[in-house]
Amino acid sequence: MMQTKKGLDRIVQIMISLSADHDVDILLENILRYAMEITHCDGGTVYTKEEEHLHFRNMITESLGKCASSKDGGIDLPSVPLGRRHVCACAALDKKVINLPNIYESEEYDFSGAREYDAINGYHTVSMLVIPMVDEKERVIGVLQLINAQAPDGSILPFKKEDEAMIFGLSSLVAVCLNNMRLSQAFSDLLHSFVQTMVQAIGLRTPYNANHTKSMVRYADRFIHWLNAQGLDWHFEEDAIDPFLMSVWLHDIGKLITPLSVMEKSTRLGGRISEIKHRFTVAILMEELRALREPALREDALAKKETLEKARDFIYSINEPGFLTDELAEEVQRLSELTCFDENGNEIPLITEDEREALSVRKGTLTDAERRIMDDHVSHTAQMLSNVNFTGEYAPVPLWAAAHHELLDGSGYPDGRSGDELPTEVRLLTILDIYDALTAGDRPYKAPLSPAKAFDILRSMASEGKLDPDILDLFYRSGAWEDE
Repeated sequence: MMQTKKGLDRIVQIMISLSADHDVDILLENILRYAMEITHCDGGTVYTKEEEHLHFRNMITESLGKCASSKDGGIDLPSVPLGRRHVCACAALDKKVINLPNIYESEEYDFSGAREYDAINGYHTVSMLVIPMVDEKERVIGVLQLINAQAPDGSILPFKKEDEAMIFGLSSLVAVCLNNMRLSQAFSDLLHSFVQTMVQAIGLRTPYNANHTKSMVRYADRFIHWLNAQGLDWHFEEDAIDPFLMSVWLHDIGKLITPLSVMEKSTRLGGRISEIKHRFTVAILMEELRALREPALREDALAKKETLEKARDFIYSINEPGFLTDELAEEVQRLSELTCFDENGNEIPLITEDEREALSVRKGTLTDAERRIMDDHVSHTAQMLSNVNFTGEYAPVPLWAAAHHELLDGSGYPDGRSGDELPTEVRLLTILDIYDALTAGDRPYKAPLSPAKAFDILRSMASEGKLDPDILDLFYRSGAWEDE
C-alpha cells in the first residue's frame, strides 16, 4: 500500500513538473526521462508530428551514455513517413499503444532502422513500448517510443501492461502542453506580425516616423541588455522584455490617423503657401497695371508694389521653422491689417486670419489647432490598441504605448497622469521618445540636435520634475543612444 502511494505521489510530481515546463525541448526531454523512470527502461525516442512525417526530437540510451536532441544537432536521422511500415507511424495513425515484447519476433513492422542502430552502437533492442501523444482534440502531436524495460539485475523484460495507461496519460498531458505552447507561440507570432504591419504602414505614410520607432527599439534593446548586466534592483525579467519592446514598436500607431498635412508640415504656412504666392503675384501685377493705366497714380502704385514685394519676401523668410521674436510677430500683425487687389480689382486682406495665425507660431510649424490634432495620436493609439486582446505579460502594452507623452509632474497628455501613475516602463519610453525626437536627422520641420544638447534639454526637464532623473542617468550611462 505504501509503495502504491509513493508511486502515485511520484506521478503527481511528474505531472506538475511537466505542466510547469514552458520550453518545448525541455518538455519533450522530460517526458522521455519520466517515462523511462516509470517503466524502468534503458532508453527511448521522442518524435513530433509535422505534416505527414514524424521527426526525431530526443533520443536517450542510458547504457550507452547517449543523450541527443535535434535542437543541439545531435540527431541526424531522416524523418519517418506516416505509413504502415514503421511501428511509431502505426501508433500515430491508429492512435493506439503498441507493446512489443521482442521486436525480432515481429514481422508486422519495419525494424531495419532499429537493427541498423543496434549494429552501429553494439546494442541489442528487444522490448519496445510505443505511445502516441494525443491532445484534447484527439490530434496526434507526436510519438513516445521506449526500449528495453529492465529488471533490477539489468536483464531485459517486456514492458508491463499496467504501465501503458500511465504513460499514455502522461503523453497526452504533454500533447496538451505542447499544443498550448504552439497556440501561445502562434498568438505571439500574430502579435508580432500585427506590429510589423502597423510599423510598415506608418513607414509608407511617413518614413521618418518609422525610422523614429526603429531607433527607439534599438535604444531600448541595447539599454535593457546593459541594465540587466549591472546587477541593479531595477531590471527587466526575461518575460517582460518583449512586451516592453512591443510597446515601443506600437507607441506611434495612432499616427496612422493623423493627417499628413499636419504630420509632415515642414513650414509655418504648409500647404497654404501656394495660395499666398498666387495672391501676391496677382496683387503685384495689379499695381503694375494701375501704374500703367493711371499715370496720376503711378508713384502710389509703384510704392504699393514695393511694399508688397517686401511683405512677400518677409513672409517667405519667416515661413521656415525657427523661433519668432516679438518684433517679427508684430510685423506679421501689421501685415494682417494691409489690403491688396485681386484679379477682379476687389480689395482683399493681404493675408487671411488663418495665415496670420500660422505665421505667428512662435516655435516650430504647428498652430494650436494643428498641435491638438498632432497630440491626438496618443489617444488614437490607446483606442486602436484597446481593440487588440493583449493578455498575460502583454496586458500592459496598450497603457505603456499610449502614455509616452505623460510627464511626472502631470503636465503631459492625454490624461495628465503623474507620479506613481506612471510605471518605470513608461518613464523610460518617454525618455527614449524625446531623445530621438531631438536628435533625429530626418524630420522635415526641424534640424537635429547633438546628443550633448539633447541631454541638456532632458536634464532640464528632469530638474523641472517632468522626467525621472534616475532613469535618465541610467540611459546616459548605458551608451545605448550612441551611434553604432
